[in-house]
Amino acid sequence: MRTILITGPGGSGRTTVAAATALAAARQGTRTLLLGADRDDTLGAALGVRTGPEPVTVEPGLTARRPDPAQGFRDGLAALQDRAAAALDLLGASRLDPEELTPLPGADELALLRALRDAALAEAHDLLVVDLPPAPRALALLALPEELRRYLRRLLPPERQAARALRPVLGRLAGVPMPAEALYEAAARWDLELAATEAVVADRNTVVRLVAEPGPAGADAVRSAGLGLALRGLRTDLLVANRVLPEEVPADSWLGGPLAQQRKALEEWQGTYDVRTVAHLGRDPRGTDDLAALDAPVVNPDATPAEWPVADRLAEDGVLVWHIPLPGAVREELDLVRRGDELVVTAGPFRRIVPLPSALRRCTVDGAALREGTLAVRFTPDPRLWPRGR
Repeated sequence: MRTILITGPGGSGRTTVAAATALAAARQGTRTLLLGADRDDTLGAALGVRTGPEPVTVEPGLTARRPDPAQGFRDGLAALQDRAAAALDLLGASRLDPEELTPLPGADELALLRALRDAALAEAHDLLVVDLPPAPRALALLALPEELRRYLRRLLPPERQAARALRPVLGRLAGVPMPAEALYEAAARWDLELAATEAVVADRNTVVRLVAEPGPAGADAVRSAGLGLALRGLRTDLLVANRVLPEEVPADSWLGGPLAQQRKALEEWQGTYDVRTVAHLGRDPRGTDDLAALDAPVVNPDATPAEWPVADRLAEDGVLVWHIPLPGAVREELDLVRRGDELVVTAGPFRRIVPLPSALRRCTVDGAALREGTLAVRFTPDPRLWPRGR
């Protein structure tokens, strides 16, 4: 199954483009599922139907769904209370009634990730189109599975779980309580669920599609979003320039200024992205007829899988170089820190902590340089750790 994750700056029309993309795919004969997470149901407003937790058929081949974060939050907390029943009874704590629970901040994003994972595993559709939140929140959302898995590995390293059978003995020797069996089981379950979600995001058939209105603000937003996606190793198949004005406007029209700004932004984008334009209808699209008139692009067959990062061996001096694509990065906003077996890369407002491959763990960082949108990090083998020839 192919997955298209659609995001862009707030107000760029990404929800409308997501709906138009899903509709165009369905009308080409592709079984398509459209997922959204906006509580205001802007997705349903664009489609002309009401969407909710239960899948709704918009027309043959197109199903839309909007996960309910409140229900997912209640179900998750109820399950947690059931597993911790003994501890709650021991403490004399009363259980929370599911009806009195309201979702905490972030529940919408978690519900969308869960729905994304479940849809991919079900394989009931050929194409999954996801209307993500605005770009800054979308980038944080896509990074969440990887970050949470890293936290779990740091708090409960897998190698320590081998000693679970010795937990009672270790507890008596150390004189302190050891982690309960349920904690290890919960960590393993969470890791499996997060790994399944991370696998969908990182799949070769998953792409991120940016939507922006060409202009100064849109250009800045695309530059920032592109940098964040590159740092995460996520590939962008298309940049959809939305609400593009017609080329023919009267010379004395006030549209001359906005049209000139759009042309400039489009020229800049075409040097970096595969750009597709969606015309301005002169009104907010509503219903399937308006969405079809947008003629939104569906799948880009020319998109190639991203490779991040790429390690090369320089034979002349034996130095290993890690190439990290960072289009749009500014030298003054880059930071690189080696921390144990991890590399902490900061580019503008974005940061990623990446575990080093085994070969590079036995090296020291020898320098880094940013050239033509690629960060090259040099590693020199450490004589104390690198195998020596006879």
